[in-house]
This record gives sequence, C-alpha cells and structure tokens, in this order.
Amino acid sequence: MISTSDFKIGMKIAIDGEPYFIVDFSRSATGRGRANVRTKLKNIRTGQVLDKTFSSGESFAEPDFSHKKTQYLYNSGDEWFFMDAQTYDQFSLNKDQLGDYIWYLKENDEYTILYFEGNPINLDMPTSVILKVVEAEPAVKGDTVSNITKMVKLETGLTVKAPPFIKEGDRLKIDTRTGKYLERAN
Repeated sequence: MISTSDFKIGMKIAIDGEPYFIVDFSRSATGRGRANVRTKLKNIRTGQVLDKTFSSGESFAEPDFSHKKTQYLYNSGDEWFFMDAQTYDQFSLNKDQLGDYIWYLKENDEYTILYFEGNPINLDMPTSVILKVVEAEPAVKGDTVSNITKMVKLETGLTVKAPPFIKEGDRLKIDTRTGKYLERAN
C-alpha cells in the first residue's frame, strides 16, 4: 500500500483505475483535525493535470506498472509502432500518448515503454538524446556578438536554436523536457 506520507515528486500512483504521476504536493495542517495533502497530478494516458486533496494517512493500492524494452519501428499517420524486444509483439502509441516525444524517436532505436495493467500507455524517454544536424545555415564570419544563435534542423524534423559554429553533420545533445540544445556531442 502507498500512503500519502510516501508521496514524492515523480511517483506513479493509480486513482480510480487511472494512472497518474505526482507533479507537485504539499502538506498542510489546520488547528484542529487531520492534516491534508494537496497534490497536482498528471494523467499518464491523457496528459490532463488534476488538483486533488487527500487526507493525511490515506492509502492507495500498489499500481500495476511495468517497463519493457522495445524497438521503435516506424510511424504511420498519427500512430507510432513499436516492437517488444523479447516477444516480437508489435503495438502502436498515438500522438496524444507520446506528446512531444515524437520529435526524439529514431527508427530502430530501443526505448523503454511504461505499461499499466498490461497495456502500453507511455514512453519513458531519457532526459536527453543525441540527434544529427541535417540542415544548418552557414555561420556569418565576424558575427561574434554574445548569445547569437541560429536555427538548425535535426534528423527527426525537430528544429532548435544552436550556436553559430554548429554545421551539418554535427551531433547535438538535446534536452527532451525542454527541447533545447545542450551541447555538441562527439
């Protein structure tokens, strides 16, 4: 059983049969009565954010979450297809389930999929990925004013702001939470 005293940011819980992760929480107590735990929860399936208050000490059943290694195969329309690395079963996730992660998926790469009650529901994306630059404007010589950036297009179609020295063929480390350039990778 999971109790409200066990809550941590990022923890996954199930409420009324729906999977959530805790975005934020705070404990508050009044002069009399039990303390309350105010939470901000994000539905893993839909992305909807919910504000919910629980009584201190309230408990929940352990959710049925599991992770499996899969291989990303291809996308067709609004569906992205994956294959279980052990059983070779194929399944798809839609754009609503993947969100902005679609910009970081490379064909034939391995990813970890989050399962809830035996069904694939979301992708556990690492905090950063390395992508190759396919289009970059040439740098203008003498343009050395601080914080100059240019737009570059990456192999997945994502465009990001990068420093002027970045050129086609470079590999960049991109933050998957913000979609921003972090550094050049070798």
